[in-house]
Amino acid sequence: MRFEQMAWKDFLAQRLEVLKTWPTGKDVDLDEGLRYQRGIPEPKNFARAMNKAKSGRKTLIQPRAGVALIDDHIRLLRHLETEGTADLLPTTIDAYTRQNRYAEAAVGIEKSTAAGHSLLNGFPAVNHGVSGCRRVTEAVTKPIQVRHGTPDARLLAEISLAGGFTSYEGGGISYNIPYAKKVDLGDSLRAWRYVDRLVGYYEENGISINREPFGPLTGTLLPPFIGHVVAILEGLLALEQGVKSITLGYGQGGNVLQDLAALTSLRELAGEYFAKAGFSDFDLTIVFHQWMGGFPEDEAKAFAVISLGAFVAAAAEVEKIIVKSPHEAMGIPTKEANASGLKATRQVLSMLTDQKICADNDIIRREKELIRNEVRCLMEAVENAAGGDPIQGICRAFAGGLLDIPFAPSIYNRGRVLPARDNEGFIRLFSKGNLPLTDDIMSFHKDRLAERAKAESRPVTFQMVTDDIYAISKSKLIGRPK
Repeated sequence: MRFEQMAWKDFLAQRLEVLKTWPTGKDVDLDEGLRYQRGIPEPKNFARAMNKAKSGRKTLIQPRAGVALIDDHIRLLRHLETEGTADLLPTTIDAYTRQNRYAEAAVGIEKSTAAGHSLLNGFPAVNHGVSGCRRVTEAVTKPIQVRHGTPDARLLAEISLAGGFTSYEGGGISYNIPYAKKVDLGDSLRAWRYVDRLVGYYEENGISINREPFGPLTGTLLPPFIGHVVAILEGLLALEQGVKSITLGYGQGGNVLQDLAALTSLRELAGEYFAKAGFSDFDLTIVFHQWMGGFPEDEAKAFAVISLGAFVAAAAEVEKIIVKSPHEAMGIPTKEANASGLKATRQVLSMLTDQKICADNDIIRREKELIRNEVRCLMEAVENAAGGDPIQGICRAFAGGLLDIPFAPSIYNRGRVLPARDNEGFIRLFSKGNLPLTDDIMSFHKDRLAERAKAESRPVTFQMVTDDIYAISKSKLIGRPK
């Protein structure tokens, strides 16, 4: 595939229209934004923090959090960085902003002000504008990232980067296919090409902005290789536009050995594919997301899920872990619950600081080799479909089911891939759909599921899939009914 940077004149022409989509866009000035970013202290730069964590073999902790009103959001973040001891801070964006429905976000702000508490499920950064974002970023002492779920995140990127945020999550696949139903995949990929070109421009001017594709995707029984391929593709598209600090993610699957194999293979495979494409000037780090599926309602059981995720992050020596709260099953957590999840994670990481946990054994090596072969099959299919153009290759691959994300709502996703766990809790393929996997790979998946069926005295059926989706939230053994 050929990787070409977006022409600056084309970016500027598009930018004129982007900034007109909501009145706060008129306050964004690129040169002034560069000057403002240069004045941000280095300890508050996300990319620098991730690089330092990598060199120091340290795992940083970060929650998810966001509310509608600026002062409330500041109080929330301050609580998380003091009481929760978060190393990195988030600003989770509300659902209206994610869909570019800024007028409705404005109504949400008004109603939240009248009610005295947030009636939005995140921070409407576009509505608050550059000045509002700067109030937030100036009020905390830790690096802060924009986390959202926006297929067209161009205006949000312009405002938040000028507003002092130093990390931006998402990508044209990961913030479309798992989040939206009818957003054209080509449109979202081209919108994110703009975002990455903007970040690349900051890099050209000496300001490092961290970029993080969203690794967990639907967060439901995701086979590691599918998430890896999306992460690698979005990483390549970001590097194409000049991004230098790139953090690829993986969501906890539940089987410790498979999770360790996935995390170590993601780092290795990404480095190989980036180098193969001709990129060398980048800083690659890894983020692990604690369990993204249904959580137990019981708080003690929820803490157990959180602690297991913390153990995996420590064993894999990732640079960052996204932390959940013990109230995940109940909706948006309170700041106290969020801080509790951070404290539990911090405790596990601290206890394991000086312990070297072996992440290399026969089973992990087997799983890494399997993931490597699966990734190769899908990446070759995208390259063959590309005709030199990576965006065209991705769109064609999804259209033909050569890329397919389980349980995603998008009409541009075939949705024919169905995962299930084997007898040991490894995520396997019940149905591969049209994924271009070799016969020997699929034989392995089928044999492993057959072992489970024999152990449970039942056939391999779709019921296994549904059992596994709800296993952890219902406190069952993963891989078999209790």
